[in-house]
Amino acid sequence: MKEAETEMNIKSWKQRELLFLILYAIAFYFILILRSLRLSRDHHSQLYTLRPGWLSKFTHRSTDVSDAQWRNFRANLPILTIVFGVFALAANGSRAFLGLKAKGMSFLWLFISFIYLTYLHGACILFILSLASVNYLLVKIFARKKYFPVVLWSFNIFFLICNRVYEGYSFSMIGQQWAYLDNFRGTFRWHICFNFVVLRMISFGYDYHWADQESRFDQKKHVQRCHICKSGQTCYQILQERSVQNDNYAFSIYICYLVYAPLYLAGPIISFNAFASQLDVPQNNYSVRDVTWYGLRWVFSLLLMELMAHLFHYNAFAISGLWKQLSPMDVFIIGYGVLNFMWLKFFLIWRYFRFWSLICGIEAPENMPRCINNCHNLESFWKNWHASYNKWLVRYMYIPLGGSRKKLLNVWVIFTFVAIWHDLEWKLLSWAWLTCLFFIPEMILKSAASALQVESALGQFVFRELSAVAGAITITCLMVANLVGYVIGPSGINWLVSHFLQKEGLPVLGGMFLTFYIGTKLMFHIDDAKQRR
Repeated sequence: MKEAETEMNIKSWKQRELLFLILYAIAFYFILILRSLRLSRDHHSQLYTLRPGWLSKFTHRSTDVSDAQWRNFRANLPILTIVFGVFALAANGSRAFLGLKAKGMSFLWLFISFIYLTYLHGACILFILSLASVNYLLVKIFARKKYFPVVLWSFNIFFLICNRVYEGYSFSMIGQQWAYLDNFRGTFRWHICFNFVVLRMISFGYDYHWADQESRFDQKKHVQRCHICKSGQTCYQILQERSVQNDNYAFSIYICYLVYAPLYLAGPIISFNAFASQLDVPQNNYSVRDVTWYGLRWVFSLLLMELMAHLFHYNAFAISGLWKQLSPMDVFIIGYGVLNFMWLKFFLIWRYFRFWSLICGIEAPENMPRCINNCHNLESFWKNWHASYNKWLVRYMYIPLGGSRKKLLNVWVIFTFVAIWHDLEWKLLSWAWLTCLFFIPEMILKSAASALQVESALGQFVFRELSAVAGAITITCLMVANLVGYVIGPSGINWLVSHFLQKEGLPVLGGMFLTFYIGTKLMFHIDDAKQRR
């Protein structure tokens, strides 16, 4: 009786708590928006990466084009849309009228993709084809050997590093008779895109290596738990784990997988098995209506980004270094704004290319399936940031390295590879190792929490509060790690710490922690609502 009364009190408390959390969130974002608008207005003349935009006549502000990646994508969006529209029409029309299957579609996409790559990389296609061909030979020769993973990783990591060190090489390195080809290097550096090609080459190697081995994947158990499979459709997990027929490991399909135009530049990353399966039988999880709605949501998100870039110049502050002259409160706002800008930028880029891939019959995993403001631990953040890359890392690195049995060691190897894969910079290695350091206490606490079985209502309440505190600490650590990796660099850590530990910074630090604690509690309520559905 007493236990039931306690449960009723806690339920009543949760309802009042939810109301308070919503009101606090509204107040927080109201203050954040007002202060961000004031910051952008007051320092407008000191930010040199602002340009007039199409919304300028309405907002009377210039747009923030300080991020090179977003600037290039935004500028090339009209031509990309026309090009991919033509590609999609050609591919879908040929499949429908000629009844093409995997082999036929691979030749068609090779033709289309080589036109695309010729414009992007010019004569440098020869470097891509040479490395891809050697990788294919290594896979075919050594795939049945026990030491095959060592051969595969050694080759790919070696050239991943060499490509960066030699900046994509020059034809004159081969011989002066080839030097004239350096005048035809295209419009986009091939070795930047080749990072994604490396992931695909490793995927092909492992999928071929595992093709004749007994799979540990329990398909029956998976189907019972997967809502997509229960509905009669085939989910990505099934496509990835199920080996394709031997003739699908042909060289033409392999090269087609590496240079498939819609996903070539930025992903999302898809495994070879999943790609080859859908090249044969196109995806049917997304209807025409679903894809149309997906595209409309993307357009709405693009408009949101345009509005954000016109009103809030977060990234321009970060790039200019002007944030060092601001108060601790304003530094927090800029840091928080930069992370949201980065999330929305990658959200738009990845979903754009995935949209065209869906139209062409290939469903790739969704990146950014969850909002950055709805992640309260490191594991869920990385599962929902570059989600397709996370799936790749789990399948081809985490599990082969021993999985959860060696989790504490695995995170160091994986995040070091992730940093090197992005670029050869100390600030990225600092970001990777900081993230690993922050991962360790989270893993220990999760292990302790799973061992501790809390049954009483009061015990669950206390555990929830402690989890919210842990979530606030995690979000703070996540902000620091990403600011070090993408904004301030390792040299800015001392400045950041000293700035927030002085008299003016301590109240901001306390308020920031309280905000993240309240935000975590709000995320708990969102998760509870989803479970009740």
